[in-house]
Amino acid sequence: MNRKIITIFIIALFCFIIVLAAARSFFLKPSDRPPKVTAIPEGEYDPAVWGKRYPLEYASFQKNLEMSASPTEFGGSVKFQHSLRQPEMLTNFKGNAFSTDYTEDRGHPYALTDLKESKRITEKSPGACMTCKTAQIAGIFKDSGWAYAKKPLSELFTRAHYSIGCANCHNPSTMELRVTNPAFVEAMNRRGVDVTKAGREEMRSYVCGQCHAEYYFEPGSSRVIMPWDKGLHPEQIYAYYSQKPGGFEGDWVQPDSSTMMLKAQHPDFEVHSTGTHARAGISCADCHMPYMRDGGRKYSSHRVTSPMKTTGASCRRCHPEDEKMLLERVRNTQKSVWELQHIAGARIARAHEAIAKALAAKTVNKEELEKARESLRRAQWYWDFVAAENSMGFHNPALCLNILGQAIDLAHRSAESAAKAASASR
Repeated sequence: MNRKIITIFIIALFCFIIVLAAARSFFLKPSDRPPKVTAIPEGEYDPAVWGKRYPLEYASFQKNLEMSASPTEFGGSVKFQHSLRQPEMLTNFKGNAFSTDYTEDRGHPYALTDLKESKRITEKSPGACMTCKTAQIAGIFKDSGWAYAKKPLSELFTRAHYSIGCANCHNPSTMELRVTNPAFVEAMNRRGVDVTKAGREEMRSYVCGQCHAEYYFEPGSSRVIMPWDKGLHPEQIYAYYSQKPGGFEGDWVQPDSSTMMLKAQHPDFEVHSTGTHARAGISCADCHMPYMRDGGRKYSSHRVTSPMKTTGASCRRCHPEDEKMLLERVRNTQKSVWELQHIAGARIARAHEAIAKALAAKTVNKEELEKARESLRRAQWYWDFVAAENSMGFHNPALCLNILGQAIDLAHRSAESAAKAASASR
């Protein structure tokens, strides 16, 4: 075959490919064609409006309204009181609003409603509580800066009408991922990370981590701060809190043990970031918002739920095991963490009681009493870091099992120190 024939063959093949592509485009249904990026006005927070431009994403987002149990029996979006399964919480959180109301979180569309209905909310609740409950936080911060955090929450309720939605994570003009929580941006800046320069895969975790993370309210201003200056490990965060940053000593005093305690929020980002999947470059969205297909259309599912409901798209791209085997693997991991978490919580409750008994003694060894309180404070922090996290340890089993083991040991040490403190009166 001479060069002339080869050249003609290549040109013919090239023309065939062009014609085939044109024919495919012509015969595709409009819904099958790749969506064009359509700009949406800045300040539009209604997901239904975004849904008119991006129907597949919106249809999957609407599935977040469904409330169902997790396939593994841990987590899910059914609203129930955690203290019914973990009665030790009533002691450990005594004096804190979580002892009154600690319900399982529902899906993103319910975030604002659940906040309004929470029994933890009072007339004194600051506007900072709104930070991760509405798509309108970007506009609120743009107008008021951090001043909004100190305003009465009831005042912000009159302005915020939309729950978590598209605008929390997408630039309305370009649809590129963005972070709207100023606390996350500031915390990452302090760690030397410029979120605006992050790659797409990093952003697929950052948009989740901006709210699924530990935080506290700065005394006086109620400014939201994520305590990552020393690192993301629970021990590093505890060391940060021990310095009493900005005068923050803790969240409340447990009345039985008279100990200043820390309340963990939902440190999913911290636990995931130090786990196997994160080290392998797997983002939050890869598992919880996997890519799906509808005809010829590929889109990211916006039903943020357990990967065990979408095992084929979420897990089996990397794990070829049978779906039942994968589910059993996850369930066994979570069951192990749950059992140790339950033991740790119960031991911590006993430590609170042991210190209360020591305080009732006529004379107390103050040095041993302070040792008991410090061990208790650290123990409860480690236990709560797992209890408040949403994966029942699966985001990082090794870390969670390790700190739960430490929590049990610290709780025993606390009770021993409390006994020594009380023996001073004999």
